[in-house]
Formats: sequence, C-alpha cells, structure tokens
Amino acid sequence: MSETGSNLHTETVRLSADGTELECYLAYDDQSDASRPGVLVVHEWWGLNDYIRRRAHMLAELGFAALAVDMYGAGEVADNPDDAGRLMNGVLGDMSQAESRMGAALEYLQNHDGVDSQRIGAIGYCFGGAMVLHAARTGMPLAGVVSFHGALGSAHTPAPGSVRAKVMVCHGADDVLVPEDGVTALKGEMQAAGADLRFISYPGALHGFTNPEADANGKKYGLPLAYSEDTDKRSWQEMQVFFKEVFA
Repeated sequence: MSETGSNLHTETVRLSADGTELECYLAYDDQSDASRPGVLVVHEWWGLNDYIRRRAHMLAELGFAALAVDMYGAGEVADNPDDAGRLMNGVLGDMSQAESRMGAALEYLQNHDGVDSQRIGAIGYCFGGAMVLHAARTGMPLAGVVSFHGALGSAHTPAPGSVRAKVMVCHGADDVLVPEDGVTALKGEMQAAGADLRFISYPGALHGFTNPEADANGKKYGLPLAYSEDTDKRSWQEMQVFFKEVFA
C-alpha cells in the first residue's frame, strides 16, 4: 500500500453525534485547488486503525478527499475479536446511532472547502461494508457506495426508488462468513428497490481479502480470513472505475 505522499494533508477531525465525540481522519492532496469528490471510509470491526488511514491516503492520492469515519467513538480500536465484537455489536444494536454518526461525517464532507457536495461516496470494509450498504438502503444522499468483503444482511428494507446511491459489492466467493442466502437476499432486495447494483464475486477469495494483516489475524484467532493481493488490486481498480462513472 501507498504511504503518505508529500502533498497530502492529513488531520484528525473531531465530530459530535448524539453526544459522542468521533475521532475521524481526513486526507486530501493540498496542492490542488480544484473541487474534488469526497469519500467516506468505514472501518472493519477492529476500528479506525492504521490500515484504514492508509486507505484514506490511497484515496487522497487518487484525487479524492477521504474521511475515515470513527463509528465507535473516542477513536476506540480493538486488537482482539472479543473487543472487536463488543464494539461492533454496540453499533449494530442501535442503528439510529450508526446513522447519526454516518450523517455527521457526511455533513462534514459536504461543507468542507474544496469538496464537491454533489459528488460524495462511501466505501467500507467488513463491518464498514455493512454500514455503507445500510447508508444506501436508507437513502443517504451519496453518489455511490462500495462494500469490500462486507456483511450483506439488512436492517432496513428500502422502498422502491428510495436507494439514491449506486451500489457496488466486492465479495469473496469463498467467504464463509457471508452466507450464500445473504447474497441472494441482497440481490433480490436491490432489484425490488430498483437500485443500481453491481455485484462482483472473486473466485477463491476469503473474508478480509483486502487487508494484508488478514492472514496473521486468521491464524492467531482461528478465523477464516485471508489476504489476496490479486483480489485486493482488482477490487481497488474496480472501485476506481465505479467512482469515475458515478462522479462524472
């Protein structure tokens, strides 16, 4: 992955949502004065860690303003599955809280100097994939969302015509953490809602295929995780093509 380029401006952005302080992370190329698209980046169940910051850097290097969203509050991160599960389930147990936190991050980007408020999207990984899909399902004003090895289950069934964002799902065909009936349900739900869905399934890819730390975490905790360099690169390229279209 790319390291921070010399032209990148990065900073911690503190936002408030329902009385909770969120320690988000902003990255963009400060050598350009052009109005740029914005992208929200939503973390895995581990929280907003260095991996997610690197993804924000990579988006900034592509010309986006990237805001990594602290969905747990106070910058809290986990280094083991028990804590990660506790933090994640705390958010999933109160989706109105999740919507408030996503909304605060979106509002920040919409009002940021140099960001085109009409060209904002979102990407998410694992838990974050579920969050950006929920944002699309609930009609958040996003141009497009991309889920990377995200959970597909729905906490909200969108009405026909209510999904405003175009949706791309990058899914590992061998991801045993996402049941096949979940894939079928998502496709049916999006079709019923009249949503623009692009579903890409990568043969041989497991959960966590974009994260180089997935192999070590899988072995350490006995989880079916694995990094795939080829799938990582292919899905990142697919994302770039997708955003080029939705931000045109």
